[in-house]
Amino acid sequence: MAKIRDIDLGEFPLLLAPMEDVSDPPFRALCKEHGADLMYTEFISSEGLIRDAVKSVQKLDIFEYERPIGIQIFGYDIESMKMATEITEKTNPDIIDINYGCPVKKVACKGAGAGILQDIPKMIEMTREIVKSTKLPVTVKTRLGWDESSKYIVEVAERLQDVGIEAISIHGRTRKQMYKGEADWSLIADVKHNPRMKIPVFGNGDITTPEKAVEYKNRYNVDGIMIGRASIGYPWIFNEIKHFAKTGEHLSKPTVQNRVDACIQHLEMSVKWKGEILGIAEMKRHYTNYFKGISHFKEHRMKLVTSFDLDEIRQTLMWIRENADELFFVT
Repeated sequence: MAKIRDIDLGEFPLLLAPMEDVSDPPFRALCKEHGADLMYTEFISSEGLIRDAVKSVQKLDIFEYERPIGIQIFGYDIESMKMATEITEKTNPDIIDINYGCPVKKVACKGAGAGILQDIPKMIEMTREIVKSTKLPVTVKTRLGWDESSKYIVEVAERLQDVGIEAISIHGRTRKQMYKGEADWSLIADVKHNPRMKIPVFGNGDITTPEKAVEYKNRYNVDGIMIGRASIGYPWIFNEIKHFAKTGEHLSKPTVQNRVDACIQHLEMSVKWKGEILGIAEMKRHYTNYFKGISHFKEHRMKLVTSFDLDEIRQTLMWIRENADELFFVT
């Protein structure tokens, strides 16, 4: 049974990874509906929070139906991270998560995200100060190391536990790898099997099917799995994994109508939360994923990504739904 302090996550929880420009409230609502046990927000800049930047503050929005929910923060300055932690705590999440894994240049090369993997003493000190700054449980998301020569995750995870974190999620790649190559779960397993580790260890990276999730659960003995890219446009993956783990059988794949319904729900929530212009603009990245593998979609995709008229987008989606049986085939 995986627990983060007094938060019971069940026997083998599935976590939604924090993903920039993806893990917002509209997307999280769909993932919760389809079986995610614990979700994290998009990462939030500590500097943005303490300067009251609109985009950063808006990312603090969480809702009761999402619980348990963690808010993830990132930054390079310890004092700023402490202040951001105090601001974040006031919004009453269940967990505060520290991003030590983001590999993108604009974050990592400033010493934030995965950049801090080049300075482990600072990583430990920052974590200690954040834990001291809040009454909430603190978790960490990180990677194996900066590069092949610095994969110190077994030692680092133990030291993070020693300064007070209550769970760790590990992406099985280095920062240098970005998202290339295959995720190496063997070191994640080494963290889990370290006899000194008492906190939950969650694995992340390359989980794309129910079979792989169950295989990795059994092979690496992690406490749960964090799913990122495979959930984009496909929130059904959480319940599919749960069903396969329990029965050894596959749930029926979502129909085109199911996909349209989810897409419309996502669109409506996006517009409600962000406003019509931004809500429509930010949905454009999701259409391809919702309809991936469906033939003859290109011309309809073009209508969806080029229109800024909400009624026109709704009409296009409803047309797809009503004509799905005749025109679309899953390949």
